[in-house]
Order: sequence, then C-alpha cells, then structure tokens
Amino acid sequence: MDFLELAKERFSVRKFKEVSISLEYIDKILEAGSIAPTACNRQPQKILVINTKEGIENFKKCTECHFNAPLAFVISYDREQCWKRSYDGKTSGEIDASIVATHMMLEATELGIGSTWVMYFIPEAIKVEFEFPDNLEPVAVLVMGYPLEGTSPAAEHFKTKKMIEMITYNSYKKR
Repeated sequence: MDFLELAKERFSVRKFKEVSISLEYIDKILEAGSIAPTACNRQPQKILVINTKEGIENFKKCTECHFNAPLAFVISYDREQCWKRSYDGKTSGEIDASIVATHMMLEATELGIGSTWVMYFIPEAIKVEFEFPDNLEPVAVLVMGYPLEGTSPAAEHFKTKKMIEMITYNSYKKR
C-alpha cells in the first residue's frame, strides 16, 4: 500500500471482534516499533504487551477506554536511556515513545488490525498493576483488535484543517 493511502486508511477503532491477534502479527507490530527513529538512536522505549485474559482484566483497572480490545500495548520510555538536550535538559522520551506508537499503529493497519491511541489512562495504576520499575514512564496505550463489521471512522476523522492553515515557509508572518 502507498504510504499516504495507508495513513488515510487508519482510524480509531473502538469496537472489536472477540478474536485474538496471532503472535506472528504481534511480532510484526513490535518490529515496526523497534525500527522507529529515536533521538540519537538511544531506543529508550519499553513496550508492554497485554494479550492474556488476566492481563486485560488488570489493564481495565487502569483505563475506562479499553473498548474490550483483545490486545493492548503500553508504550513507555526509560528515563535513564533517553537523549537529553544539554542546554535545557529536555529529554526525548515522550517524543520517542510517540514515534514508536505511530509506527506500531500503521503496521497494525497494514495487517488489517484496528487500533486506538489511548491517552486517557492512569499512569500510576499501570505502574502498580504491571509492576513497572521506577525508571519507566508510560506515555501511550494502544488498544488493538480486528474491527467489528461495519466499523467506520467517526465523522471527526474526516475533519482536517487545510494545509495552508498549518504550514508556513521561512517565517511565521501571516501570508
């Protein structure tokens, strides 16, 4: 699939079939995340795969936005492995984890698997339920599964600003 077609095809799926995702497909999604570009190639991401009944039940304690998906990934970063800007201390962790999550969602779409990026979760609950070490910071949750028949993008999905409203060349002066 052409990249722009793939990017346009992907939408947030919130209704899933009760069908497990194969380990082969999970591995492909994880590989897409592992090849994502990160600052100075530090690769600080840590990804938790939640695909067992017990894991999903624990996950549901951390967010109401689980959508009964059969698979979830928690994308975190290791604070000790991030690249850091010398002049202000800003770390790359959240950006790196976001790039990883995006790669994973796009690979899932290529495989016919629906996904939703969930930011509405309780980080402390994730840390407790899944025994995260102190150096890990959860950034995003991806819930995934095969979309129910008839599932389509929400109307908001098609509302995009005109490119002229988002892009400026060489200056922020109003054109």
